[in-house]
Amino acid sequence: MSAKPYDPVQEGAEMSFQERMSYSDYLMLDRVLGAQQPLSTAHDELLFIIQHQTSELWMKLAIHEIRSAMRAIRSDDLQPAFKMLTRVARIFEQLNNAWDVLRTMTPSEYTEFRGSLGQSSGFQSWQYRAIEFLAGNRNLAMLGPHQHRAEVMAELEAILSQPSLYDEALLLLARKGFDIGDEARRTDWRETRAESDAVRAAWKIIYAAPGEHWALYELAEKLVDFEDYFRRWRFNHVTTVERIIGLKRGTGGTAGVSYLRRMLEVQLFPELWKVRTEL
Repeated sequence: MSAKPYDPVQEGAEMSFQERMSYSDYLMLDRVLGAQQPLSTAHDELLFIIQHQTSELWMKLAIHEIRSAMRAIRSDDLQPAFKMLTRVARIFEQLNNAWDVLRTMTPSEYTEFRGSLGQSSGFQSWQYRAIEFLAGNRNLAMLGPHQHRAEVMAELEAILSQPSLYDEALLLLARKGFDIGDEARRTDWRETRAESDAVRAAWKIIYAAPGEHWALYELAEKLVDFEDYFRRWRFNHVTTVERIIGLKRGTGGTAGVSYLRRMLEVQLFPELWKVRTEL
């Protein structure tokens, strides 16, 4: 005999939302689920749109967490910063997993709707650019695709006017008494900083005696975790693009795979990677 059907009302579940906020209301799901508007009849275009839209949502959260971590580091409040940076790494793990779904689309399937994209490209994602700028990779040439949007340019310029996440970590080292050379006196934050022997030497002291500098040692590893997952995201991006379009140019005019491969060479926190050779 089958069990009696479960009735959630008997446990007090709310069932009437005529004048109450529901799950859908809180999440504004009508707007979210109505934001997918394929421009072709191709089956796989919906996959393409959802993959990129969800990636942008995860990036929005990553920006929120990075900014919060920067404020915490600036205030010498490292425990919350560790939690936030751990979350950023997990966000990029989610972004990495998204490529696995997109890779189920074949070159033939992508070709069916690629023409509908026009010149739009992930290269133009201002949130991705914000993450790079926040982390410290401040290539001003990358402002170009956003010049037609004043509000976006204002947001990116505001980021460039302040220290990056890595800058905040280095300023913390200086406050703790470590000699980081000219980095302690830098005031122009717009350009990507050059590698510093003094900074590498400071990190070497910390890594050589983690027990004496545990908080700074943990901060260093949280930054490395972030870049580790960020690099994997970039690598998976290259692999996915090559698998789907080969060596064609990108829709936004970049060289496609060759451009993305060059991006793999960029290091966000170079001294933290170089110091490992010296330990």
